[in-house]
Amino acid sequence: MPLLLFASLALQILCAVHVVRSGRPLYWIWLLLIGSYLAVLIYVLVAVLPDLRNDPRSRKVGRQVLATLDPARQRRHIQQRLELADTTDNRRALAEECLRLGDYANAAELYRSILKGMYATEPLFMLGLAQAQVGAADYAGARATLDALIAANPDFRSSDGHLLYARCLEELGEHAAALHEYEALARSYPGEQARFRYANLLRRHERLDEAREVLCDMLRRARLAPRYYRRKEREWLEAAKRELSALETG
Repeated sequence: MPLLLFASLALQILCAVHVVRSGRPLYWIWLLLIGSYLAVLIYVLVAVLPDLRNDPRSRKVGRQVLATLDPARQRRHIQQRLELADTTDNRRALAEECLRLGDYANAAELYRSILKGMYATEPLFMLGLAQAQVGAADYAGARATLDALIAANPDFRSSDGHLLYARCLEELGEHAAALHEYEALARSYPGEQARFRYANLLRRHERLDEAREVLCDMLRRARLAPRYYRRKEREWLEAAKRELSALETG
């Protein structure tokens, strides 16, 4: 019995906080205190649930939960759209979703299917194909695609494309060229992945002081950056800490 009373009180307090924060009439608080579980249920139905449906953050969380429980749900939805209307835009959307799911072979096939006619040299489609090729470890193919992209679109600029090209050079064993590209990216790439890959390749070439300097700079920048940036770049910042620790103890 005490547990039920405690649960009721906790729910009443949570709903009362919602009343105040949402600016609803304060008589709801008295109804909640008097009505216990029944009042809580009514309040949730008439106030909390509608607010959640209209809150962009709640909708985003809901989409994330659905994506976690059923990762292929969005892909099936786009596939159905493609079956109804075989358009370039639907093929592009399906290719992007295949990329997100790690289905690189199908993503590459879809991008090739739309790189025709008026879209034969569309830079974003060519970049998508290169991303699929890198995902499938076809680094020579991705490099050829990126070379063709720049040849056809000399004014096109993409930090992600630049990073893909540097990765291709590294994987193909052209380390001097890769270091040159990574050095440029370390100053311009909007994230920490390029800097980490630069430091990692410097370490592999026994340029330890330079690698240490890049890693320390990453961590200094992170300390000054907003919290959301540190969350977004956590994977690379944690990798930088491990790499720096290995350098210090090595």
